[in-house]
Amino acid sequence: MNLVYLYLLSPLHTGGTTQEGNLLGIARESHTEMPYIPSSTIRGRLRASASGEKESGAEKSKRFSLFGNEIEDGVQLEQGSIWVGDGSILWLPVPSLSHGVVWVSSPLLLRRWARITGGHISQIPDYGTNLKDGKSSVYLKDAILKDSDLQDWDDYKEYIPPTAKTEIDKVLVLPDQHCATLIQMSLWRQVKVKLDQHKSVSKGSFRYEEAIPPDTLMYFPWGVTSQVNGDKEQSITDFQALLGNDQILQFGGQESLGRGFVQLSN
Repeated sequence: MNLVYLYLLSPLHTGGTTQEGNLLGIARESHTEMPYIPSSTIRGRLRASASGEKESGAEKSKRFSLFGNEIEDGVQLEQGSIWVGDGSILWLPVPSLSHGVVWVSSPLLLRRWARITGGHISQIPDYGTNLKDGKSSVYLKDAILKDSDLQDWDDYKEYIPPTAKTEIDKVLVLPDQHCATLIQMSLWRQVKVKLDQHKSVSKGSFRYEEAIPPDTLMYFPWGVTSQVNGDKEQSITDFQALLGNDQILQFGGQESLGRGFVQLSN
C-alpha cells in the first residue's frame, strides 16, 4: 500500500447518510462513528482533476485508464488500474485553555495507521502526551485531564509522518471511547438559515452543518489493482504524477464557501 496525507486547510464536509433534526451530519465509519472521507469522494475528485489536465489526447487517455475508461457514452466503466481507500483521521485539533491547540488521537487510530504503513508499533499509553511541562493539568474546552492521569510519551513523533507538512507539536492520546467523544465535541459546526423574499429568516429554516476542522491530519491508502493491464510501475508513476506533492485540492461540498481545501503530500 501507498499513503497520501491530507492536511486540512479549511473545514471539510462530506455528506452523511442520515440527518437528525436540524443537524446535517457528515460521513462516519459505522463501527467507530469517527468522521472519514469516503473513497468514492476521493476517487471522484482525483478523476476530475485528471480530466481537467491540459494534455494531449494520448496523455489524457493514459490518465483516465488509472480510474477506468468509459464505454458506450459513459454507461459502463472499465476497471481502472488504481484502487483508492477511505480517508481516515490520524490527528485532530481540539481547543485547549492551557495549551492553545492540542492534537488528539487514540490507540485504535494510531495502530490502524501503523499497520497500513508496515512500521513498528511502539507502546501507546492510554493517556499519553508530550505536554507534561510542569503545569498541573491539561485544560481542554470540554475536559480536564489531571497531571496524575497523564504519562510522558517519548515515542509520539513516530506517529507524526515526516512527509506530511503539519503544524502538529502538542499531542494527546486518549482511550478510544474518550477520544471519539472529544472528537465529536470538537467538530466544526456552522449555522445556516434560509431567507425569504423579504430577506427575513424563514420559519424552521435553521440548520447546523458539521465539518472536520482545519489542521486535521488525515490519510488515504492506494495501490495497483490485481487485474491491472500493462505496466504496473507505469501506473504507479502516472498516479504519483497526478497527485503531485504539496498540491492543494478541494474535497466535499461548499467549495464556494472555501470549504474542503486540503494539502496533499506523499
